[in-house]
Amino acid sequence: MHRDESDTRHLEFLLTLRRRGIGDQAVLRAMGEVPRDRFVELQHIDTAYADQALPIACGQTISQPYVVATMTEQLRLRPHHRVLEIGTGSGYQAAVLSRLAREVVSVERYRTLAEHARERLRAVGANNVEVIVGDGMLGVPGRVAFDRIIVTAAAADVPQALIDQLADDGGILLLPLGPHDGPQRLVRLTKTKDGVAREDLIAVRFVPLLPGQAREL
Repeated sequence: MHRDESDTRHLEFLLTLRRRGIGDQAVLRAMGEVPRDRFVELQHIDTAYADQALPIACGQTISQPYVVATMTEQLRLRPHHRVLEIGTGSGYQAAVLSRLAREVVSVERYRTLAEHARERLRAVGANNVEVIVGDGMLGVPGRVAFDRIIVTAAAADVPQALIDQLADDGGILLLPLGPHDGPQRLVRLTKTKDGVAREDLIAVRFVPLLPGQAREL
């Protein structure tokens, strides 16, 4: 791809996000800084900046840019925040988060995806991201509570372990809720001294959140 063509696609990519309602300038800047074409499979590189989900290894997907931007915006990130991501996938969402938060810990059940994501994240300078192979439904027990938790796969119910690992005063958990073969909604849960407040945001479509670490791949 010629540089002029690449620049045009990148500009259109950001304009599409603006037109669809992404207004947080820090989020738009982060989306602009992270080269999405470094996180897609080679055969899909020509459509890397199209507003659509794309397949990656292990039967997973890289979410469409609008969904990545929306989820990032709805986290209401601040530079001092520690973020837990469940479902590393290609590493793209983690790379975007790395531009906005102090630290990102990302859990991936597929070892192959985790290894490839680490390589891509290093290549784009996302040195504040730690990728762990494990069971995302358990989070990362034993760590200091996270200011923000983002789940990039759909759960039928909110995993209690993630609620437990969320900071008590204003911690936010963002995740798709719903069955794999039915309607799903992006939900924001805010933890306060009085309990957990729920907000339903937009309709989404994600791969299912599965328990355990994958035995293969």
